[in-house]
Amino acid sequence: MMHELKNIFKDYLNYKEQGLNTILATVVHLDGSSYRRPGVRMLIAENGKMTGAVSGGCVEKEVLFQASSVFKTGKPKMMTYDGRFRLGCEGILYILIEPFSPSNTLLEAFKNIIKDRNSFSIISNYEKDYGEHPNLGSYFEFYGNKIPLQKEFESYTSSLTFKQILEPCYKLFIVGAEHDTVKLSQLALNMGWEVMVSTVPAEGKNIADFPGIDTLYDVEPLELPVDQIDHQTAVVLMTHSYVKDLKYLFALQEAKPMYFGLLGPSKRREKLFNEFIELYPDSNYDFFEMIHGPAGLNIGAESPEEIAIAILAEILTVLRGQKPIMLKDKKEGIHN
Repeated sequence: MMHELKNIFKDYLNYKEQGLNTILATVVHLDGSSYRRPGVRMLIAENGKMTGAVSGGCVEKEVLFQASSVFKTGKPKMMTYDGRFRLGCEGILYILIEPFSPSNTLLEAFKNIIKDRNSFSIISNYEKDYGEHPNLGSYFEFYGNKIPLQKEFESYTSSLTFKQILEPCYKLFIVGAEHDTVKLSQLALNMGWEVMVSTVPAEGKNIADFPGIDTLYDVEPLELPVDQIDHQTAVVLMTHSYVKDLKYLFALQEAKPMYFGLLGPSKRREKLFNEFIELYPDSNYDFFEMIHGPAGLNIGAESPEEIAIAILAEILTVLRGQKPIMLKDKKEGIHN
């Protein structure tokens, strides 16, 4: 959700330059099931353009219609959407629609916390009653300091509160520069992740070879910027070079990523581990336990695109703490 919020702020600044007012719609509560969960947001501009989504596409037109009165009055309102009757499958969505007019203080604080990759909270006061509610709205909370989203409001009051803690965007750190790196990076970018690629100068690569990525590190293995790997970062080692992988393993042994994937068959992995122990007898080998090698889920992947899907699917199962099964075999709800 963080990457969606980043896009909302980005597009807001573009609309502001055009002199267009904007509205923010936030799902603050849900009774039953829904395509998406509370905390999803959508920005609506006066010209009718939308950034983000609050459902799979069935609710957005209704939100756009309901937002028209907020543009006119400048006052927040609540809307409900009962998917049980309209769609026969969803629950009741409660959506807060409010003017999106962040102050310069809020814009600067948001910019800095994204840069520093720290978590923050958004607190939304809401009611379940449909209609206009002038005293409703949202706060951003950075390091304990609350900044209102609607700069003309000093305080919001209501009987109900939705609080969401947002973590930094997930990052994918790919070590390698072959064509399958491009496929994996593109898929991660489409998921809204930040992507970094590391290669060696001898490869002769530049950032244009990996369209859309955030950063390219053109350094030797032992110069790998391990300090850029945090608890929201997944690392995939896919150089296709046995010698390079040994050096990268040494460089990454102290890293603590949320996921560490190693491309290649299990025999290659075991050979790497054994030779690593011989080459670096004083190292701590506990980090071997965190390595997923071969990287990816067993979905019968063959092409680079399919392998990329298998790897990212495994990363998601690890960071969400899920056991991969077919949803038709899941006895509980999807989000339980």
